[in-house]
Amino acid sequence: MKTLKFRKNLSELILKKEKNTTWRIFDDKDIKEDDIIQFLVWETKEEFAKAKITNVVEKKFKDLDEKDMEGHEKFASLEEMYATYSTYYNKTVDENTIVKIIKFELI
Repeated sequence: MKTLKFRKNLSELILKKEKNTTWRIFDDKDIKEDDIIQFLVWETKEEFAKAKITNVVEKKFKDLDEKDMEGHEKFASLEEMYATYSTYYNKTVDENTIVKIIKFELI
């Protein structure tokens, strides 16, 4: 089964159903609509949920719109968003970086 890892604070938002969208820069799992995914806590690698992928779209960060941001944690600024993803992936992320927008529902 395919897996996605989330920081502990984000896993809590998912379980509270406050987060149902994730953005990924590097998708080595080729996640597609209708996939069933096991969600793991990044820090411990423990499973905390399973989800069905309901929609997948790829675009540049600069092209994200309100629909892409629904169900995703908010950032105070673009700079904070790019810095966060640069830290997650240990590479420079900017407005021209391609991001995969993954919508899901818990099962």
